[in-house]
Amino acid sequence: MIMGELRDFVAELMERHGAAVEPLAGDRLQVLAPTPLRAAFGWPELAQLSFGAQRPRDAISIGLEGDWLDRFGSLLGESGRWASRQLMACTGEGPSDPERVLNRSLNFPNATWRFQGLTATFTRCMMLTFRYSAFSDEKYEGLVRIGLNLSTGAVLDDIIEELRSALAREQWQVPDPATRLGSSSRLETAALEAKIRALVDHRVRGELKLFLRAMHRRMDRDRRRVHEYHEDLRKVPIKRLSALAEATGETPGAERKREQLRMAAIEREYQAKLDDLRHHYATRVVVEWLQGLDLYIPVQRFAVLIRRRKGERRIIIDWHPAVRRLEPPPCDWGLGLDHARLVCDDKLHLTGPEGQAVCRSCAKRWCRACAPGGCPRCETGSR
Repeated sequence: MIMGELRDFVAELMERHGAAVEPLAGDRLQVLAPTPLRAAFGWPELAQLSFGAQRPRDAISIGLEGDWLDRFGSLLGESGRWASRQLMACTGEGPSDPERVLNRSLNFPNATWRFQGLTATFTRCMMLTFRYSAFSDEKYEGLVRIGLNLSTGAVLDDIIEELRSALAREQWQVPDPATRLGSSSRLETAALEAKIRALVDHRVRGELKLFLRAMHRRMDRDRRRVHEYHEDLRKVPIKRLSALAEATGETPGAERKREQLRMAAIEREYQAKLDDLRHHYATRVVVEWLQGLDLYIPVQRFAVLIRRRKGERRIIIDWHPAVRRLEPPPCDWGLGLDHARLVCDDKLHLTGPEGQAVCRSCAKRWCRACAPGGCPRCETGSR
């Protein structure tokens, strides 16, 4: 299936760049390439491309390995890196029991809430795709996708793949001006950039856990081997020094000095080997943005009143008819990946539990959204 999709992608790409393409049997394409394509790929004027498992001699084998994807990507340039879509389905559908939906999804341990109303509207979601590459003794690559509802500030990690599937099966159009104007962003540019960086960092770290764990196992194995080897070397001069401990005279003194120099040389070699291992297993991670999508989706917007002590705050949360799921509530500090929110006393900020944890210095709870620079009580800067 993947190779079939690659074949269709290459066929469309070749046609967009002026080539005549004819499908052949056995997952092949016959391409009559213009001069720029021949120069870019080193193909003859009439070339056969093969995408199957077999590699015939009379065709150029195209696959996911090697640098084929990079070479095809060079033809695309910046085209296709950003798109806008408006999903048309499910505009009038909403949950039959809104309060039940909220009861099953909302979790405010230190506050109460009250449902105030439901409105059909459009929201603007941003979906971003990043490629990460980790370089150590081995190379590890992958893709991560993050989603944000810019109108509410919610993180859509739980439903991003379902929304992508809905986009593939439902009707869509280029967003009309009224929908664009009515779906403004709740997040300012600086806050949005910080949120994206934090989400990408979290997702990449999660994707690299197994790779790093395996790398540390290999490094520990090699470090033990180096240690055991040099420990065996050290045993010889140590044994000789023990034998010479009670000896006196010029000759035993010279032998002791020689064995001490030998031990120092073994120690230097051991440290050099450890430095080589650290250099060999040093990990460098590169993250690059690949593609972005502005998706305007019809939603049912919940209005919810949050109450904490004598204060109250009104928030909005979107329910997505395309996937029949409620997104997490907004989060004023932290990633906001789950549905649990604590409400602070001063400004009724919504944070995850870690956003109102105790200070490590004075053991008092404080809101990181109110005082992002550090604990306001002890002023230690503890985060």
